[in-house]
Amino acid sequence: MTDFENELNDRQLEAVKTTDGPVLILAGAGSGKTRVLTYRTAYLIEAEDVRPWNIIALTFTNKAAREMKERIGKMTGDAAKDIWVSTFHSTCLKIMFSHAEKLGYRPGFEIADAADQKSVLKEVCKRLNVDTKMYKEKTLMNAISAAKDELIDPQEYESRHYEEFYRKVHIEVYKAYQEQLFRNNAMDFDDLIMNTVKLFKKYPEVLDSYQERFRYIMVDEYQDTNSAQFELIRLLASKYRNLCVVGDDDQSIYRFRGANIRNILDFEKIYKDAAVIRLEENYRSTANILNVANQVIAHNKGRKGKKLWTKSEDGRKIRYKQLDSAAGEAAFIADEIERKTAEEGFCLNDFAILIRTNVQSKEFEDAFRVRRINYELVKGLRFWDKKVIKDVTSYLLTAVSGQNDMRTARIINIPKRGIGNTSIEKLSAYAAAKGITLLEACGEPASASIGGKAADAMKDFAACMSDLHERSAGMRLSDFTDLVIRQTGYLGYLDETSETPEDYLETMEYIDKLKESLDEYEDEMEEPDLVDFMRQNGVEGNNVDTALDEKDKDRVRVMTMHNAKGLEFPCVFVAGMEEGLFPGYMAINADDEAEIEEERRLCYVALTRAMKELTLTSAASRVVNGERRYQSTSRFVREMPLGLLDMNIPETKFERPVRFSDGSTVRPSSGASLPDGVFVPEKRKSKGFIGEKIKLGSSIEVTEPDYKPGDRVRSFKWGEGTVLEIIRGERDYEVTVDFDSTGQRKIYAGFAKLKKV
Repeated sequence: MTDFENELNDRQLEAVKTTDGPVLILAGAGSGKTRVLTYRTAYLIEAEDVRPWNIIALTFTNKAAREMKERIGKMTGDAAKDIWVSTFHSTCLKIMFSHAEKLGYRPGFEIADAADQKSVLKEVCKRLNVDTKMYKEKTLMNAISAAKDELIDPQEYESRHYEEFYRKVHIEVYKAYQEQLFRNNAMDFDDLIMNTVKLFKKYPEVLDSYQERFRYIMVDEYQDTNSAQFELIRLLASKYRNLCVVGDDDQSIYRFRGANIRNILDFEKIYKDAAVIRLEENYRSTANILNVANQVIAHNKGRKGKKLWTKSEDGRKIRYKQLDSAAGEAAFIADEIERKTAEEGFCLNDFAILIRTNVQSKEFEDAFRVRRINYELVKGLRFWDKKVIKDVTSYLLTAVSGQNDMRTARIINIPKRGIGNTSIEKLSAYAAAKGITLLEACGEPASASIGGKAADAMKDFAACMSDLHERSAGMRLSDFTDLVIRQTGYLGYLDETSETPEDYLETMEYIDKLKESLDEYEDEMEEPDLVDFMRQNGVEGNNVDTALDEKDKDRVRVMTMHNAKGLEFPCVFVAGMEEGLFPGYMAINADDEAEIEEERRLCYVALTRAMKELTLTSAASRVVNGERRYQSTSRFVREMPLGLLDMNIPETKFERPVRFSDGSTVRPSSGASLPDGVFVPEKRKSKGFIGEKIKLGSSIEVTEPDYKPGDRVRSFKWGEGTVLEIIRGERDYEVTVDFDSTGQRKIYAGFAKLKKV
């Protein structure tokens, strides 16, 4: 028998023993939510003689379901086999397999996965002559999914929106899409829940059989449920009303997926006799981390209210560090990780870097690569592996050299030019036989037995690359990138293939990040070379990145805050704590406080991932949409209690010269600053973070380096190396360094910001 009294704290024990009627368990971060659910299940079986098959526990992921069932099995033995512990979709799939024929489906219906859904939608759009450039397929699919989340079928959707002109296409596509699925005897994932609800409402005897079966219902992560899931739960629980939901309104961060926070906030309005139990004792984090998180989330109005506490020690204060740029921010964090692993006994697995958007990962990849620090991008692609980056870099390399046939083959038909795979194979064979490059072969397609549209397209492609090659002379690399994506039609291709405006903007962010990296490189190098840049970044066959070596599991985790939910790490860095990034511009400009509150909940999730140490960082300037913006510190930092912050904000300095739209550059120093109208965050004042309007100065100082030939130095871009020579130039000191990972380079001291080691 389980010793419930001694293995649970008072609130956990109350939650476990309150088994009759509706129960809302508000489980704070790190308060033992899963422990309560498993012990509650065991208590029902051991203490209240509930039959295992009368219990169902609903989760959101198969991983959570497996973990819960394993833990229940260790406590109750064979009884666990008869308990339904599964996701919403798996539960509804089992129900529909038994009863789908009542809704008109034939025996053995199939599930339409994401690829099937896309295929059906394409077919429907083609049949209805829908212009998918105007009505993006992803937008149409999202509209259909959102309707199903609200239990709105095609007929109701039409009755609700028939007067809205822009919805007419949505209405027709939704109807045709559902008809096509039905003809194929298939349901998509959203149908599983919607059809189960429809089944229960249309056939009360079927609902009654499942109400008898599931007399005790538990729901995990209740704050993430949508309207369809809410109705499913309500129907199942309406007879015996033994419904226990566990969640944390302060961790509701999936509004964009359809989660309805009102489900948890209004629980007591729907179940007026509900017991509400708050789990507030945290077993994860230090007191200082919790106090900071509590203070931030207290600014939200739409919440039930609770305050995490712990018996653990206060721990270190939360550190906040403002760096000059995104690259400087990444370098600081990478150096801190190196220092802590060397001096404080931490291993790489102890560290997590939490970012708001995937685009932020690029600087961290650079910083880790030159320091040879193993890392993993959790649920994300490396910056250089993104399709848009591979496409654009292939175009750039083909235009400037044309020597890499793989690069040429990649983009010869992007966007589509009528050059099929068969033509490319013929061209490759001809090029190999003649000993010329694929790009050179494009100029003579007839010799490769290629004619018609494909031949004309190849000649046009070769002419375009030749023209770009000639025009590249004297251009800044970032400007050349702009020219390439426009002249080749790639920019229009991105517009046409982006499913939503948000997808297009994110793609452009990646291109902007590439251009920023090119500017950094060009400003540092005396003789910048595009092929050299690509090689240094592991794009052109000389990748020194060992980050994804599966043999070594000790690695820093880099992940978005959304992906961090449910995880914990001894040391957490939360990067990008700036207005416009976190919270983002869309939330700030939405004129909807609910958007800011969702961002604040995301901040709360990020803060409470830390167990021992928490460090917040921001960049004084960051490139956004191709422009360098000077950021003010996030409001979420300003909401933190000053007494719990270890503030160490440097003077405003920049790793590279600032370049303006007219092409001019300036390197700010103690005697020079930014143009009128630019606000730069300055040091913390007693009442928050402010910006100071400053004027452009005329004096630019040239400072003698504090290192000499023979000294070891480090560059945030190139890693460590040995100084070979220092020459005083007209505008700066020219330094020759033999870097360990990239060899000899001549760079300007002021731009490179070398540090003596």
